[in-house]
Amino acid sequence: MTTRWLTSEEQRAWRAYIGAVLLVEDALDRQLQQEAGMPHMYYSILSTLSEAPDRKLRMTDLAERLKITRSRLTYAVTRLEKDGLVGRENCRWDKRGSIAALTDEGMAVLERAAPGHVETVRALLFDRLTKEQVGQMEEIFSKVAEGFQGDAAQAAPDEVPWRRRSTKPCS
Repeated sequence: MTTRWLTSEEQRAWRAYIGAVLLVEDALDRQLQQEAGMPHMYYSILSTLSEAPDRKLRMTDLAERLKITRSRLTYAVTRLEKDGLVGRENCRWDKRGSIAALTDEGMAVLERAAPGHVETVRALLFDRLTKEQVGQMEEIFSKVAEGFQGDAAQAAPDEVPWRRRSTKPCS
């Protein structure tokens, strides 16, 4: 099989994408650490739960929405649980599953952190783009994400992070 090397244009686009993603994620982490004492991932968990019915989601559904592995989510939720921001409940319809629930304290923390976070997102990204570019950005990254998910039920477990199994041995 021959390697299909990137063209010069593709290479520039790839490097621009990687550079922008790393810079934005770093800036969001710094802003949220300074103002809310949490990394961007924890904020994303709280935010996603706040938008769910009754502020609750099954852990596997939460991992899928966040596009992360279940083990990474479990670690983060355990930490948020210790801080009283998230609680866990048993899943009534699936004895193996559990549900993450945003607590009132977690909602209050999120409400305090959200204005600064949104301002940072605007300043880093949306204030630099035209309305047309925002639409193009959504179209491009939706298309990329669709390529990974396809028919999620048919996807191999290693193709999407929330379906990967941990490589750590059980103790």
